[in-house]
Amino acid sequence: MAEREGRRWSVLPRLVAQAPPRALIVVGGIVTVLGILIISRPLASLLLLGVYVGVSAVASGVIELLSAHRSPAWWNRAFAIVWIAVGLVVLIWLGASLNILPTVLAVLLLLGGVASIGDAVVPRRSGERVRVAARLLGAVWGGSQVVFGILSLTWPDVTVLVVAVVFGVRTLVFGATLLFRGIAALRARPDRGGRSLRARAPRPGLADAGRYALAVLLVVVTAGGWFLNGWLAGGAPVVDAFYDPPATLPSGHGELIRSDAYGGTIPAGATVTRILYTTTDAHGQPVAASALVILPDVDIQLTPHPVILWNHGTTGVARGCAPSLTDTAATRWAIPALDEAISRGWMVVAPDYTGQGAPGVFPYLIGQGEARSALDAVEAAGRLPQVWASDEVVVWGHSQGGHAALWASRIAAKYTPDLTVLGTAALAPAGDPLALARDLTAGFASPQLTVLTAWVLSPYSETYPDVRIQDYVSPGTRAIVHELAQRCPTEPGLMVSVLAALGISERQTLYLGDLTAGTLGRRLGENAAMGTWTSPLLIMWGQNDDVIPRSQQVAYVDRLCKADNSVEWVEYPVTGHQDILQPGSQALPKLMDWTAGLFVHRDPPASRCA
Repeated sequence: MAEREGRRWSVLPRLVAQAPPRALIVVGGIVTVLGILIISRPLASLLLLGVYVGVSAVASGVIELLSAHRSPAWWNRAFAIVWIAVGLVVLIWLGASLNILPTVLAVLLLLGGVASIGDAVVPRRSGERVRVAARLLGAVWGGSQVVFGILSLTWPDVTVLVVAVVFGVRTLVFGATLLFRGIAALRARPDRGGRSLRARAPRPGLADAGRYALAVLLVVVTAGGWFLNGWLAGGAPVVDAFYDPPATLPSGHGELIRSDAYGGTIPAGATVTRILYTTTDAHGQPVAASALVILPDVDIQLTPHPVILWNHGTTGVARGCAPSLTDTAATRWAIPALDEAISRGWMVVAPDYTGQGAPGVFPYLIGQGEARSALDAVEAAGRLPQVWASDEVVVWGHSQGGHAALWASRIAAKYTPDLTVLGTAALAPAGDPLALARDLTAGFASPQLTVLTAWVLSPYSETYPDVRIQDYVSPGTRAIVHELAQRCPTEPGLMVSVLAALGISERQTLYLGDLTAGTLGRRLGENAAMGTWTSPLLIMWGQNDDVIPRSQQVAYVDRLCKADNSVEWVEYPVTGHQDILQPGSQALPKLMDWTAGLFVHRDPPASRCA
């Protein structure tokens, strides 16, 4: 009787229990091949998995209606109807349901768990008392399903892969079992000289011990899963209420909404304040954004503070990836030469960009969105009480921030005419997103490329209606791409999402076709930082950059020169992508001297384009 527990996903075993040996062998062979297929290519078999789930749900519901249970009849009928309905939804809308398959699986786990618990609390079935061990196992099994159903809703990207593999293993074991039973039954037939298999006497004590052991194992596995979920969730950034904008934003861009003391590490000789302010997105719509303002401590201020506008590199595209949420955003490890800038009396404004910290769409490599939120941070910082800031600004940026810096200085004259940009220093900039995308996608797929592609696709599809994410993402894997876009590099959950993405076969990819073609390619091209600047540019990169290749920077500088810009560039040997802005970098003395010269209106070095 106890074997009925946990069989709500096990329709086929009931249907073939009384089948003849040859049928068992045929069905076992087919099911074994099916299991191998799902295990070897879990996401390639996603359509098959969807069919399997749908058929199993419908058949389980039908069998529940026809089976005897300890629990009340209305309970069984209600669960049976829900199972049939969910199965029909999956089968009828299979194409669309592949993307909601993680949610469907989670719901089925929750339903199965509640139903198992319901059966376990009823002590009798058809008038016969059920052993305590069987009821305990049923209750624990039901509780485990409920817990893993909740975890499946939390980690939908992992759910698809794990459940696909689990289904594959289960199917393979079941197929092999059918093969063994069929062969054994065929060999035992008297007409083939075999001996009839004698039924063994039941040993309830041994069976109870096995049930107790299995119950303990389920408790350990479930507790482990819950603990792991807590550890992963605990490493995710927490966005506090400071970043929530008011229902109605102040009119105009660059207006200060609120300010507060920064709770992270404070550099010596400075005060750090976080601000929330108004800006506009890539389409000119009003939104809120956040930033840090690092102000040197002075006893008597006789002149306004020169302003450094620092644009940070890639930190992810989710709201929780804002640098101002971290404890180290105002250190020399995050902002190059920060201590020296403070000692020179320079005020540093470090925007998060829209969509990080404050809600909205993060403009990853989307020039207008990055630039507007950066320039408005300077405007809002100047409105802080007791801040006397110069209208002269030097713009710095690294990687994605180099792209943002170049765009900011290019549109500043029109967007913020009261600010005077003296020059732009871009360290290892992603100046041409389309060229960079072509270079990266031409090589072998890597975890880094998988994550970066998700980080580009998500904001581009949310910013531009003609960039449809379904045109570039394999069917059924949108949940994985979505979850990749919701993780920050500093949180442990990114590792889980990357592992889920890497679970795909080498012959398969998350993404479809050429990512640099079509509307996405056109939009990437539109966001190249090109044109003519009215102030000097300093481009610096490392020879050993493994993110943005040296060839990209050389080609980009060549294009800047052909557009009649004043460009100075420096390439540093034995320097990587992150090395160039870290303490001890060879680039920092050059950066400081070049910037100091601009603030005192010293003629910049002659353009190397000549």
